[in-house]
Amino acid sequence: MATRHVPLAETHAVFNQAPPLEGTNLYLVDRPLQAWIRRYRGDWATLRLEAYGALAGGPLMEAGFLANEHKPVLRTHDRYGHRIDQVDFHPAYHQLMATAVEHGIPSLPWTEPRAGAHVARAGLMYLHNQAEAGTSCPLTMTFASVPALRQQPEIADVWLPKLLHGAYDPRNLPLAQKTGVTIGMAMTEKQGGTDVRANTTQAHPVGQPGPGQAYELVGHKWFCSAPMCDAFLTLAYTEKGLSCFLLPRHRPDGERNAFYIQRLKNKLGNWANASSEVEYRGALAWMVGEEGRGVPTILSMVSMTRFDCMIGSSSLMRQALTQALHHCQHRQVGGRALIDQPLMRNVLADLALESEAALALTLRMGHALDEAASEHEAIFARLVTAVGKYWICKRAPAMVNEAQECLGGAGYVEETILPRLYREAPVNSIWEGSGNVQCLDVLRALSKEAGALEVLFAELGDGQGEARLAGHITRLKAAFADTSDIQYRARQLTEDIALALQAKLLLEAGNAAVSDAFIASRLNGQARTYGTLPRALEVTAILERSLPA
Repeated sequence: MATRHVPLAETHAVFNQAPPLEGTNLYLVDRPLQAWIRRYRGDWATLRLEAYGALAGGPLMEAGFLANEHKPVLRTHDRYGHRIDQVDFHPAYHQLMATAVEHGIPSLPWTEPRAGAHVARAGLMYLHNQAEAGTSCPLTMTFASVPALRQQPEIADVWLPKLLHGAYDPRNLPLAQKTGVTIGMAMTEKQGGTDVRANTTQAHPVGQPGPGQAYELVGHKWFCSAPMCDAFLTLAYTEKGLSCFLLPRHRPDGERNAFYIQRLKNKLGNWANASSEVEYRGALAWMVGEEGRGVPTILSMVSMTRFDCMIGSSSLMRQALTQALHHCQHRQVGGRALIDQPLMRNVLADLALESEAALALTLRMGHALDEAASEHEAIFARLVTAVGKYWICKRAPAMVNEAQECLGGAGYVEETILPRLYREAPVNSIWEGSGNVQCLDVLRALSKEAGALEVLFAELGDGQGEARLAGHITRLKAAFADTSDIQYRARQLTEDIALALQAKLLLEAGNAAVSDAFIASRLNGQARTYGTLPRALEVTAILERSLPA
């Protein structure tokens, strides 16, 4: 029998899909970011932020996918057999780096030290990190190296002009031939990790010892992020103890330094960034800061990198929230948009609260850096660097995972950005000191920083007439008055500080729907999954505030 020919055997039509988000201006669709930038006096940079928002949601977002698909590759030798220790990156990586450097992400507060400069710069980094988080590592270290380098003026005079120049120059050349430079960091060793005093790397003076003088370093570093930076702040022992050094990739005569890349780390995420294991075989370096005081010297850098961990985790939360909200606005189930389904509204509103609370604490930290001449703000920054780094970075992985669930199976597929966000989320809680380190640092700051506890409770106040917040602050005071087993309780205390600060900031900002929901859901002492908000909250107002506009 004759069969009927079917020329177009399509099995189905494609429908009930969210439209692409590509090309979205990530600043203009983020009302909470705009509000908190204004609140902390960074709105003089609005045009810059709008311009970067367009880049982050457009060409940089596309570059982020390419830079992660094509991971960096280590070439230890050239084709003739010469040792070169070079990491090759996809052009998209260089596009991301160049755009960020040219827009001042590693330099703005140092080149334009005005009110709101750290806040504005945090906003730029917040946008950039949503497009691609791996490049944020060398950008952060370059930015954070400035306070450490300034402790040794003769070294700063040589390096800072090119660091702050606003030009990205990826060429593997000596300093004199570069238009711009980036700075990395190599502290930890395999036997010590966070315990840098267990390091074994030795520094031998070339001539006269002491600050600003040349040394040769012999040892290894288990983690050296961004090994193609032009120089690295690192730690090594002299006769007087652990000291800080600046180690360039090239010697002053133009020859490559005795800096050898052993391998690149095969990491869970952060794929666009090359993290490496390195050896110093008589590498030439210059002492920065007082001999034997390397840890305090480099801590001026670490405090800034920890601040960027807060920015990084907050930005991952926001991008995950944006993806979830956008999907749920356009996806229908049972003839009704997901965002109109009661339980999904509970989940999305809860995620929106978490995102805005993280942003609020992060930009309040930026404001403290801007006002560091004030004793109150300087102490606040010292304490909240550890509090915020612990809490925000701990909250990010679970929140990103919840956002994935909003998309169902699609949120687990690599064509969306959510799997990459999920892989990125844990790195900020591990890098620059994991959770226990941060919580013990909170206790250290409160016990050793004169007036730190008084500054904390002066900042929190009396709860501004909000009984639930006032009760939380009262319980927090009692918890600190009881010093028994305080290290055992360090996480609980740190979390309670973080929640109190976030609640207070949201309450002060005046959006009653957001602050009331946060206080009602976070200060009840119960750990719950997202989507368990209590009844009678203004969920519609919360969602409308965070919806991609």
